[in-house]
Amino acid sequence: MTSTETPLSTAGGTDRRRWFALAIVMTAAFMDLVDVTIVNIAIPSIQRESGASFSQIQWITAGYALAFAAGLITGGRLGDIHGRKRIFLVGIGGFTLASALCGLAVNPEMLVASRFLQGAMAALMVPQVLSIVHATFPAHERGKVFGLFGAVVGLGAVSGPLLGALLTEWNLFGWEWRSIFLINLPVGVAGLILGSRFITESRAPRALKLDLVGVALVTLGLLMLLYPLIRGRELGWPVWGYVSMAGALVVLAALVAYERRKSAIDGSPLVELSLFRVKSFAAGIAVQTVFGVALGVFFLVWTLYMQVGLGWSALKAGLTGVPFSIAVSVAAGMSVQQLVPRFGRKVLQAGALVMAAGVLLYLWESGHYGLGITPWQMALPLVVMGVGMGLIVAPLTDAILSEVPREHSGSASGLLNTVQQMGNALGLGLVSVVFFGTIGDRLRPDQVGPAFADAFRNSLGWVAAVLGVIFLLMFALPKRPALHAEGEQAATESKEPALVS
Repeated sequence: MTSTETPLSTAGGTDRRRWFALAIVMTAAFMDLVDVTIVNIAIPSIQRESGASFSQIQWITAGYALAFAAGLITGGRLGDIHGRKRIFLVGIGGFTLASALCGLAVNPEMLVASRFLQGAMAALMVPQVLSIVHATFPAHERGKVFGLFGAVVGLGAVSGPLLGALLTEWNLFGWEWRSIFLINLPVGVAGLILGSRFITESRAPRALKLDLVGVALVTLGLLMLLYPLIRGRELGWPVWGYVSMAGALVVLAALVAYERRKSAIDGSPLVELSLFRVKSFAAGIAVQTVFGVALGVFFLVWTLYMQVGLGWSALKAGLTGVPFSIAVSVAAGMSVQQLVPRFGRKVLQAGALVMAAGVLLYLWESGHYGLGITPWQMALPLVVMGVGMGLIVAPLTDAILSEVPREHSGSASGLLNTVQQMGNALGLGLVSVVFFGTIGDRLRPDQVGPAFADAFRNSLGWVAAVLGVIFLLMFALPKRPALHAEGEQAATESKEPALVS
């Protein structure tokens, strides 16, 4: 395999198609982010209409998460080997097909199987998003691009529940919950057609082979770790779950040893261990993992607090999150384009402190207003939290990938997304302790609201503590991402290599 990385720049300037390509891959990223959260809102409708059991309902969400997390590193490496555009198109095409199968499912078993397929296809599609950006855009433009990416992340994080609530309430064409999957069809088809035209191809500049043993080890290790975390609370935290999680550490240690040997033999490991010698990448991965824990705890308990504890409808709960979403999007754009170039990692650390302040304000308001709290009273802490999150998400991605060699951008992107999913799964596991652990097993109807409100406040205290840990971990990040440290030299590179199909 030979490199396809050749200059797109000409005397007239850089190929403008990269901005169309950016819009396409960002839309795909948004589609995935929304799909992760949109299903939770529609669960009551799915259970009522399909007759799914409680265990099947669990697998509708867990199946996607397991297939997605287990396949991300492999998906990223496949892009490096076979071409990021090619794998992206395979992923978005498969994701669209799986969405159709979900929407047309005739029984719960078909829906669960289709969700597994959807997660696997997302694992092919999502790693290519950041690697296409990293490989296509010159260094001095990536800050702006990652700012846009942070805005998309913020918008997708809250838009899923809102969109799910609207589609379920509107019951378009009598489809009920099916519309949350079928809405992906026109978006996916458009992305497939436009992506084949505007996305430029790129792959690693030297021949690589897919490490099948590495694929087996990383998949086994992640399944052994994530499966007990996702199903643990439902099954009563059995002993085999703890054994499985401990065994996962052994498998992942074996993976590291094997990948080190594989790298020395033929230079084609699944996980590029040399990436962890890049300080910005190693430190950023640690921050991303712990940040995923905080988000995993907050978003689940927040939804339960509003819909079960306060008794709000799905639509009311979804609309409550709009100020948060807007704040994340605005702050993300400002952080990368205006603040990080001037203040470096202090912006990320300020984001952790601001988000923690918003969490503590929310904790106080929940106790002060009790069960009579309104969406308007929640708006202030949500905006403060959103600003803090926006200051983190976009520059953190920038800091992690800024010094990564271009030929390993797919592997790095897969690792980045994988540790985020692992962090979220760990957060979901902690919910069983910090939230459900404070709620009695048998509650009278009049006890549900107060019990869920107390559990929510307890969880917020833990989230604030995790954000404090993130603040300390951020001292390991470079004071200024390499992207900005390059200064005028990067900004004047008019011949930066881009990619052609």
